[in-house]
Amino acid sequence: MIYVDYAATSWPKPPCVAEAMTDYLEHTGGNPGRSGHRLSIAAARVIYEVREEVASLFGIADPLRVVFTPNVTEALNLAINGLLDPQDRVVTTAMEHNSVMRPLRALEKAGVEVLVVPCHPDGQVDLEAMRATVTHGTKLVVVNHASNVVGTIQPVADIATIAHEAGALLLLDAAQTAGALPIDQHALGVDLLAFTGHKALHGPTGTGGLVLGDDFDPSLLRPLVRGGTGSRSEFEEQPDNLPDKYESGTPNGVGIAGLGAAIKWLRDTGIHTIRAQEIELSRALIEGLSAIPGLRLYGPPRAEDRTAVISVTLEGWRVSEVGLALDDEYGILSRVGLHCSPAAHRTLGTFPEGTVRLSLGPANTRSDVEAVIAAMKELAESR
Repeated sequence: MIYVDYAATSWPKPPCVAEAMTDYLEHTGGNPGRSGHRLSIAAARVIYEVREEVASLFGIADPLRVVFTPNVTEALNLAINGLLDPQDRVVTTAMEHNSVMRPLRALEKAGVEVLVVPCHPDGQVDLEAMRATVTHGTKLVVVNHASNVVGTIQPVADIATIAHEAGALLLLDAAQTAGALPIDQHALGVDLLAFTGHKALHGPTGTGGLVLGDDFDPSLLRPLVRGGTGSRSEFEEQPDNLPDKYESGTPNGVGIAGLGAAIKWLRDTGIHTIRAQEIELSRALIEGLSAIPGLRLYGPPRAEDRTAVISVTLEGWRVSEVGLALDDEYGILSRVGLHCSPAAHRTLGTFPEGTVRLSLGPANTRSDVEAVIAAMKELAESR
């Protein structure tokens, strides 16, 4: 079996992830912040240490500005719904995932002005159009760091400058880049960063978060959920201290423990090392696929300008047929369709059918890439 669906979730996970989760369940397991006994204190210590790992990963000074959520979708919803009010203006791009577009479209019906900046056919945002669209009075700019469809990496620092010059905040969807690319939130000028644990961070599902920049004012952001936090229980109003303001209910302690182990593994392995390997494999895959008659590649031509995510279509084949054949006949696991990003596929010209997405990760090898190329070549020649 060849797994090339890392953009959906990383697999296999580093062994230390399951080990940390098992250890938490067997030896920690208390409810953090809800009791004063040793197991509760141990659980709280584990979660705080993972906050420190996440803060360090993104260059944030205060670990309490790391807000854990079940996934990047909830983190994005927390930021979008917590910041915007009717009559506010928000700007986004034509390459966004539905985790951004659906909450924005819902708010648009409530009176929020939603403006979508066009992108070039390779997925790169049109910076001139961005400058013309992000005018004074814009409250928020939302952009994905890299496309989950074709891996296109956006010029985040340039977009942050445009946003801040207009007095707007920048929310970065780092679902595809957290762990795949080095990210210094302060250096990039990112006010709010939404991440997930189960993709390039190589942690378990059910983990993610919203990281508040060191200069971001939390009073601007309403909680998405309110309830028990284990703190200030004498009050029926939500506490305003971080991170409790945004973390109601018992946290996913076992998942967060696994995420912490994954981040330590990532740090020890080296993001730069993994990135170099993925560029090399992506370059080989792009070169091999480009030589197949009837196969069309989407996104930037250079591997350096994208994450290890490559989308294709094959003449004479429906993408669903290609995905099924790859799985059944070659043991190659990919993802086909619209990838929850219809806006991106409209930009690429692949709507409504979508593409076959091949996304690589640390466990892939050159032989995996050669097998994928050979399989696609055989499928192309069979029609």
